[in-house]
Amino acid sequence: MNLYLSILILYSALLVGLALFISKSVKQASDFFVASRRLGTGLLFSTLLAANIGAGSTVGAAGLGYERGLSAWWWVGSAGIGSLLLAFTVGPRLWKIAAKNHFYTVGDYLEFRYDRRMRVLVACLLWLGALTILAGQLIALAWILEVAARTPKWLGCLLGGMVVNLYYSLGGLISAVWVNTLQLVVKLVGFSLAVPFALSLAGGWGHVQERLLNSLEIAGKSTSYFSLGGDGPAGVLGYIFLLVPSFLVSPGLLQKIYGARGPSVVRLAVLLNALGLLLFAIMPPLMGMVARSSYPDLRNRELALPTVMVNLLPHWLGTLTLAAIFSAEISAADAVLSMLTTSFAKDLMKGWLYPSLSETRLLHVTRLTSVVAGTLGVVVAVWIPTVITALQAFYGLLTVALFVPLVFGLYWKGPSASAALLATGASVPVTLGIDIFTSGKGFSIFPPVACGIFLEATIFVLMTVTDSVWLGKRNSKSK
Repeated sequence: MNLYLSILILYSALLVGLALFISKSVKQASDFFVASRRLGTGLLFSTLLAANIGAGSTVGAAGLGYERGLSAWWWVGSAGIGSLLLAFTVGPRLWKIAAKNHFYTVGDYLEFRYDRRMRVLVACLLWLGALTILAGQLIALAWILEVAARTPKWLGCLLGGMVVNLYYSLGGLISAVWVNTLQLVVKLVGFSLAVPFALSLAGGWGHVQERLLNSLEIAGKSTSYFSLGGDGPAGVLGYIFLLVPSFLVSPGLLQKIYGARGPSVVRLAVLLNALGLLLFAIMPPLMGMVARSSYPDLRNRELALPTVMVNLLPHWLGTLTLAAIFSAEISAADAVLSMLTTSFAKDLMKGWLYPSLSETRLLHVTRLTSVVAGTLGVVVAVWIPTVITALQAFYGLLTVALFVPLVFGLYWKGPSASAALLATGASVPVTLGIDIFTSGKGFSIFPPVACGIFLEATIFVLMTVTDSVWLGKRNSKSK
């Protein structure tokens, strides 16, 4: 058996064993869903940053760095900006409401703020979108194993799916946060060593830059490749509109925040997570640029990171980096699996179809749903071509479906359930239509997601003002 694959299997066994040990403390649904709201700053920070450094932040961002250069910083950097906003706005405010009303999911809040129809609509949309991001994590793992162990794509997806299924279904959020803490240590150590070693072994930054300039001058990209704004205003705004709002309203992240001990823990942990993302954001693009200078003819840009890991780094560091990347994909996958599992079990089963479901039965249904959702994620991963394709599909759907009703609803008491339903129901298909019609480019500097948010906000505000005027006239007539 290939040494890389052997080490990966041993590491997977360690993660599952840790989850099995922790899962003994899971006795009821609140333990599984929100860790009984006992998470301190350290554990919440670890599980948030571990979830955010996933396939897009590693394999995907390195692939973007390979193709576009330093402007790939905006992929993870935009997530960091969104997390900064989350730390001081939505996060603490939503935690207070969730703790007071014993909420487990974002769907609980949407029904509380609007009505059950909104909970069901968003849960259905999230299922469609979240399967793609789960698939994206598994695809990234498949690319790693393809280079490191010569395994076919389907086998890499299956291995990742089995591991995340096992440790998440055992203990939910409680087991996930402890496993994530171990994974985060491996990630940070691995990438902190891999980047300087890769640059040194490639001849140093000056040599890498010289080789890239020589090859890029022929393609006419030498200036933009070394600029943070190299993608142009439209490209940078595309990252910002896609990722900043989604990191404000991601159910996978908000549910982790529900597990905090208090609002001060939320603020500090999410702030530390944001700073971590902003610092980490430069590492994968640099690895991608090193890959392009040394291996300019890769058939798939998302093979940049695993190619450097296997062919350029010393064996011991390549092994550590493999474990770091594996940790990245798996920790992000468990956050998405949580989103899928809880939205089905709590929002659809208990929240709609079987309201009388007991806590014990809910826990059983949740664990079963976790296994089914993980299996579906593997199937979708085998079908979808690239990591970034998968993540863009999810982030676009997530942002348009949730941003306006969740954020506006937190700060504005006027909007009704009808306004939220109409705005969400109209903006999602229109956004998908714009994406297809313009081949993902949108209009001018505004990507499809920005158009969708603007449309949703417009409908939301107009419906709310109309309802307010109509209600005012009716009250005046009754007097």
